[in-house]
Amino acid sequence: MIRNWIGLLLSGLILLACREQPSLPHASLSVAGALRTSSDQGYAKALAPREFHFPADHGPHPEFRTEWWYYTGNLATAEGRRFGFQLTFFRSALAPTAPERASAWATRQAWLAHFTVSDVAGKRFHSFERWSRGAVGLAGAQGEPFRVWVKDWTAEGAPVFPMRLRAAEGETAVDLLLQEGKPPVLQGERGLSRKGAEPGDASYYYSLTRMPTSGTVRVDGQSFTVTGDSWMDREWSTSSLGRDQVGWDWLALQLSDGWDVMLYRLRRADGSADPTSSGTLIAPDGSSRPLHLADFQLEGSGEWRSPRSGARYPARWRVRVPGEEVDLDVRPLLADQELDVSFRYWEGAVSIEGTHHGRPVRGQGYVELTGYAAPPRRQVR
Repeated sequence: MIRNWIGLLLSGLILLACREQPSLPHASLSVAGALRTSSDQGYAKALAPREFHFPADHGPHPEFRTEWWYYTGNLATAEGRRFGFQLTFFRSALAPTAPERASAWATRQAWLAHFTVSDVAGKRFHSFERWSRGAVGLAGAQGEPFRVWVKDWTAEGAPVFPMRLRAAEGETAVDLLLQEGKPPVLQGERGLSRKGAEPGDASYYYSLTRMPTSGTVRVDGQSFTVTGDSWMDREWSTSSLGRDQVGWDWLALQLSDGWDVMLYRLRRADGSADPTSSGTLIAPDGSSRPLHLADFQLEGSGEWRSPRSGARYPARWRVRVPGEEVDLDVRPLLADQELDVSFRYWEGAVSIEGTHHGRPVRGQGYVELTGYAAPPRRQVR
């Protein structure tokens, strides 16, 4: 969701959920805390730029502790009914090496998936979660042909594109076909995205920023034929956040003039932005320009208070990139797009109005906000 930084793998909570015990005490973890979990000994680290190889890098990197495949998108029917969706898969290693047990259930990998649909006309936000072991085919990932899955929620391609996304929970479902669109964008320093000052506080990160999408969305048991554009963020890492970082604001924006913008602001405990906050501008031809914190301004305004968590989130955002004459007003399509899952964060579809190089632009995108809500306390079984 860097995303996105989006990275929301809660290693400790997954460990609790996957132990072979009938019942466990309440778990209460934060996103930021999980991404700077205890010892990283035995795992690979993101220390320097590397060569990326596609399609292989669409597949898993089990030598790193965590990784995620993060899909978001804005869709609409021919009549203009709008939907947003999120389908994300997270892998977390519970140990750097596989357990020495003969059981087919033995695994060092745990998996988590989130699925949401924003029904704009219906003014409803649907969010769901699944956990699984990476054993006996319940969850996993492979590169060629591409496939990642948690139970029957899947993203797959033959060999990669078109990618097909499928997820269903009750009367809510998506079945979408994503075309290739722009080439992969390497975020940060040739794909090395630094999140802190310490060596290894980084991830390998690339994005597919504008994939033409078609398929069906089902809400409340009614199916809609839709088209639109999707965004995929792909990251893997071992230790990503610094000790004084409490969360992040991440934006993935698709403008009507063919440009795309990715920004993330890492928030410190004192409310300031961490110097490693950054972003990328992506041109219509797929070329890109990295942005450092000094290159952009991201200002939240207003407030939406969650009736569930009590968290206070920004109600809209202003994005400015003076060097590229970007000035955008970003607003949620629904105020309440907070996921009510094992840990709470706000992630939802947004609309955009503003100017680029002095010309009016509109657009759509997704915003992710973490670290605003206190961790929920739930019984993990």
